[in-house]
Amino acid sequence: MSDHEKLNYVEFPACDLPATKAFFSRVFNWQFTDYGPEYTAFSGQGLDGGFFNAPLKSLTQNGAALLVFYSNDIHATYKKVQLHGGTILKPIFEFPGGCRFHFAEPSGNEFAVWAEQH
Repeated sequence: MSDHEKLNYVEFPACDLPATKAFFSRVFNWQFTDYGPEYTAFSGQGLDGGFFNAPLKSLTQNGAALLVFYSNDIHATYKKVQLHGGTILKPIFEFPGGCRFHFAEPSGNEFAVWAEQH
């Protein structure tokens, strides 16, 4: 059962659903459920969501919200993102309380990864 008035689901556009699914499967071990050729959903990742086929992308420079992953080993995650087709938008940088980097997945949506230590 979902929690009353709590965030429950997020959706992103994706111009290349197969590449986006392959990226998240390989880097973050996500599983997907397809609902036709233009929509795929993920669950069990802290926040459920999906990707819909569209020629758009979610970027902070356009005012989009930024979803941030946590990593116990930010350098290993950084390498996996690069290895599996992600584009580093902002290399690892420090901020009070930790460090993070920003990346775009194959459809161009921006995400970040943070860790408590560099």
